[in-house]
Amino acid sequence: MSLSADFCQFLCYNILEEIVPNRMAKNIVKAKLDIIFKKLFTDEGNQHILQAFLSDILEIPYESINNIIVLNSEIMPENIIEKYSRMDIKMTVDGNRLINVEMQIKDEGDYKDRSMYYLSKLYSNQLKSGDGYGKLNQCISINVLNFILFDEWTDFHSSFRMREDKRNSVLTDNFIAHYFELKKIGKNFDKNNKQELWLRLINAETEDELDMLQQTGVKSIQDAVVVLHKMSADEKTRELAEMREKALHIEATEKSYARAEGRAEGRAEGEAVGLKKGRAAERAEIIAKMKKKGLSDDEINAIMDL
Repeated sequence: MSLSADFCQFLCYNILEEIVPNRMAKNIVKAKLDIIFKKLFTDEGNQHILQAFLSDILEIPYESINNIIVLNSEIMPENIIEKYSRMDIKMTVDGNRLINVEMQIKDEGDYKDRSMYYLSKLYSNQLKSGDGYGKLNQCISINVLNFILFDEWTDFHSSFRMREDKRNSVLTDNFIAHYFELKKIGKNFDKNNKQELWLRLINAETEDELDMLQQTGVKSIQDAVVVLHKMSADEKTRELAEMREKALHIEATEKSYARAEGRAEGRAEGEAVGLKKGRAAERAEIIAKMKKKGLSDDEINAIMDL
């Protein structure tokens, strides 16, 4: 008995579904896309995930974080399509600490300066007119980067604070910057390193990667995986992610074009300056030769003006 082509195709499809589960599942939304990153940690019901993230990333006890107030949880529609908008998470923790978390996808070449600028603003904007400096609270920036910022070392985590150059003593703990570079995550999976687990979650692009994280047994990571699955299944969230990706792509294209145009203008300006200098040198050489032949300044000027 011969089998129809349609039946064979149906049979193969179902066998593959059993042998290779989830291979035909839809794509997941990526937590390293800034809008998904922000929703993961700030959507209603996800505060315990944000608390666990801060605890693990900053290596402080979970129980020591009692009250988190996100100051910019709302995602405005115009910010999704606005090319240059920031999707950072600004929060107060226990009333005595300000923390700003940012997911940066593209390397724009100035991130060190930019991150210091925003941390400085976070620190200085605390005071109102007439407030004393004693009211300044600790400010921490957490920067998750989808590129390599520090070529000098291979560790994915770098932290900076104000220290004395010779004795290495800390001037203040009120000003701290953390950088986590996703590109430096190794191939070896360390389920005991919670910083690494969070970075792998943020960096995940496939169902298989999320499945591996689900199997770690770390409750907060498992909860975050469930949230990402829910967002991936939500059509509205997927549409928001697609709109945001398009806006970021346009931004990257515009900046790349501007840099290329700037280089072209620089070359043209350099050529013009070079030509001008060449003509000046040629004029000086002609004048020198005429003086050598005994011509007066008036005669030389008359000739050069012709």
